[in-house]
Amino acid sequence: MIVREQFNSVDNGLLVLAPAKINLSLLIAGKRPDGFHEIETVMAKINFYDEILIQPGQSPGIELVCRGPCWAPKGRENLVFQAAEMLLESCGLSADVKITLTKNIPAGSGLGSASSDAAAALLGLDKFFNMKSDGTILAKMAARLGSDVAFFLGGPLAFCTGKGEKIHTLNENFDFLALLFIPDVNISTKEVYANYKHNSGLYRKLSGRINSHIRKNRIDLLTKGCVNMLEESSFSFSENLAELKDIIESLGIGPCCLSGSGSAMFCLVESGDEGKAIEYKHKVEGKVDCTSTIVRNNVW
Repeated sequence: MIVREQFNSVDNGLLVLAPAKINLSLLIAGKRPDGFHEIETVMAKINFYDEILIQPGQSPGIELVCRGPCWAPKGRENLVFQAAEMLLESCGLSADVKITLTKNIPAGSGLGSASSDAAAALLGLDKFFNMKSDGTILAKMAARLGSDVAFFLGGPLAFCTGKGEKIHTLNENFDFLALLFIPDVNISTKEVYANYKHNSGLYRKLSGRINSHIRKNRIDLLTKGCVNMLEESSFSFSENLAELKDIIESLGIGPCCLSGSGSAMFCLVESGDEGKAIEYKHKVEGKVDCTSTIVRNNVW
């Protein structure tokens, strides 16, 4: 497997990779007093990336250029812009910088691309301007930007709690190969959580089992459950997603798991055999109307 480094010097700039993630498990513990939901999730980075190129600016302030096959908000609506503004202001640095975001990971897919982009911007700008910021400071900024951003500052595998911002790094070297399915469906995370109906009994049952696997460093056993308590709520917004899952599982590939609030799903290839993964990919082509790609766990 070819490993791509996160930071690469390019002419007068710095190219930073922002990896997607999948949720190997996702439990909802209940609703918090602040209106958010308490979650328990094991997240893993995968080798599917957005790219951020940081260069000296030719115009005053922060210039953000978005390109690539997938849509991204422009200007201050983009978390990359917000991350850059937050970091530069915190250091009292007035700099002219051009940031080019190449968007390969679709928004609303449950793959964490906006959060990953924000984390990559923080790390990349810190490196580009040689700030050497304390990790605690970056983590606080990440928490302000979004619940999943802190995960992408570290990794590649972590147990995340709270709103997702409390990160407990898992040191186990869990290598995996997966077939990733990306339907042409945009799912609103906010709406999925608003529509969620909590089952406290199911949560207690699943939490005990999953936490036991984590304590024993048996992430492989955890993944066999294919647990995501947001699935029912997510599928209620698109019957096509439920149908897609049924079709994939009927082909004998294995359990098909929803990532985050959707719409992306994945099947882990237990053997880790790339030839088997390619065989599975060919098997589903023509049977499902969505993009499929083979991914591995990211090593950083």
